Amino acid sequence: MKKTKLLFATAIVVVATFVAIAADHIDAPAVTNGTSDITDFYAFQGENTSNIAFVANVQGLLGPGSDTQNAAFDENVLIEFNIDPNGENVEDLVIKATPRDGKMYVFGPTSPSQTGLNSTIASTSSNQVVVDITPYGQSAIVESSGGIMAFAGPRDDPFFMDFAQYGQIIGGNATSFNDPGMDTFAGSNVMSVVVEVPKSMIGGSGTINTWVESKRKQ
Repeated sequence: MKKTKLLFATAIVVVATFVAIAADHIDAPAVTNGTSDITDFYAFQGENTSNIAFVANVQGLLGPGSDTQNAAFDENVLIEFNIDPNGENVEDLVIKATPRDGKMYVFGPTSPSQTGLNSTIASTSSNQVVVDITPYGQSAIVESSGGIMAFAGPRDDPFFMDFAQYGQIIGGNATSFNDPGMDTFAGSNVMSVVVEVPKSMIGGSGTINTWVESKRKQ
């Protein structure tokens, strides 16, 4: 089996349950606007109820137009979905997504050859799909193989947050959010990776633990 060894540093880890939403849009200056900065992680049942969808959004707060048109996935950054179906908080399965020459290569779910901060991509994994990265403003390009579906490209930021009102509450100047509030992220975009897989490939029963990492090649 041909393997490419990649050593990465973790950018951010978000732990979530089986059906979950996690968001982290505004970070310290050293992280904000970086190509490995994760803004959102979603895990939920697919439209096909036999599937699970995993979504990682990176590079948040991209403005409309040229900001998003010029945005691209970083070929030195791996996005890794980690899956723990038995509650031990160690990844038993991983899905790895890595961009190259306008395409997103998705491997897994498969058992990792190592756990933790370093990753090795088994490029001959039996579970894999390759999809063209959808250009800005075009309809989603989706590819499927062996029951796995994948998408990669820019999308409107789905997260809603009235950040100005949140600041007022934290500052003691307000006690609640307005109804309706103002969406701070309206009109901004993210670079999104979506992978949908059959539940039968995950295993386990009931709730699973899942988290996402972005890892930069060293």
